Amino acid sequence: MRATNLFLQYAPAIMELPVGQPYTKEQLLTEQFLLRREGTIEMYYAPHNEYVNSDAKVVLIGITPGWHEMELAYRTARAGLEEGLALDEIGKRVKMASQFVGPTRANIVTMLNKLGLHARLGICDCAELFDDADHLLYSTAILGYPVFVSGRNYNGHSPALQAVPFLKNWAVAEMTDELTQIKHPLLIPLGRAVQDILRLLAAAGVIQERRCLWGFPHPSGANGHRHRQFEEAFGEMRRTIAELSW
Repeated sequence: MRATNLFLQYAPAIMELPVGQPYTKEQLLTEQFLLRREGTIEMYYAPHNEYVNSDAKVVLIGITPGWHEMELAYRTARAGLEEGLALDEIGKRVKMASQFVGPTRANIVTMLNKLGLHARLGICDCAELFDDADHLLYSTAILGYPVFVSGRNYNGHSPALQAVPFLKNWAVAEMTDELTQIKHPLLIPLGRAVQDILRLLAAAGVIQERRCLWGFPHPSGANGHRHRQFEEAFGEMRRTIAELSW
């Protein structure tokens, strides 16, 4: 667990937000919470990075929290501050509340079950990773703070992440910091942009290449190629899971 200096810095501003109601972009996408702007690219603070499950056996890695996750993270943190919770408990609540939800989560679970990960973990269904077996899971993003391009959720491709030096450097530093806190997890990059960053980390010796599910498709319903991508990488991913030791 970690309570970052940024959370301590922004906690007073979060306390000024109303309690118990959804927030608007006008309330959160403000200069007060802005971390960096380059042209049409904006990165904002959100309390996603205050907790790392160092005992996790499975790490799901996305691109960046989107608006929905950002708003939910602020609402959860504000409620925790109102309750007077310890910072580590707030961080854990935020992380758990803003994990993949809806069809995206369902697609992740379906693919992981087909790969037999539940059997290797000793659980009945990978859906348990988001419920009773959540101690086995850690969800994160290579850009841990929300990034928007022209006000829209950043997808890692428009522009290409590695073509934007500050985004690439941020992602490498962020992942190096987080993943070195977790002992021998199975790393699951959700999509090509994430995979490309993990390839850099593997080449640098930060992570072990054999502990990554290379080729795991982005699970969003908007990815119309995910079924083909999954089938193409299926054999290699099955071997990776079968040969894994924790």
